[in-house]
Amino acid sequence: MQVSIDDIKRLKALSGVGLTDAKKALEEADGDFDKALEAMRKKGLTKAEKRGEREARQGIVGTYNHDNRIGVLVEVNCETDFVARTEGFTELVKDVAMHIAASSPAYVSADDIPEADRDAKKAEFTDKAKAEGKPEIMLDNIVEGMLKKHFAELCLLDQPFIKNPDQTVGDLVKDANARLGENVVVRRFSRIALGEVA
Repeated sequence: MQVSIDDIKRLKALSGVGLTDAKKALEEADGDFDKALEAMRKKGLTKAEKRGEREARQGIVGTYNHDNRIGVLVEVNCETDFVARTEGFTELVKDVAMHIAASSPAYVSADDIPEADRDAKKAEFTDKAKAEGKPEIMLDNIVEGMLKKHFAELCLLDQPFIKNPDQTVGDLVKDANARLGENVVVRRFSRIALGEVA
């Protein structure tokens, strides 16, 4: 099947693969651009997950200031200085900083939640479930579900991305990982709101 050079170039730009791979994907999808893009994303995300073990110590510290009332500093890392200077990477950092300003997460990921915070919430949710008369046999599952939901709202990577709520911030970072061909990590952030007491 003959595919257009414009579609090949477009697929290459969106997925970060070479021209030959883009052409092959379009041919395998019988010229269906969306189907080819989805196939390339799946392939890219698989590679991205393998990349997750590589060290990411380059990157940039991005900033976002909303109306001189909310300020955000965020460190996003990648593997090379070359990628850190690309437009795609700097756009990702801006988007993450803007999301932090809007959504006010408390942690980067579930791994960053202090054990004391988790234990305190677990005790609170256990008491609540017992007070509501939930069956003892189901208590652990109910409390675990409540904890997961509570902390998902507070963890940056689990929050729905403000520009596209169908995607989490974690998915946004994974997409960048696949597109840029490097391990991309949101390392830390700080959010300051005017008049807010810590």
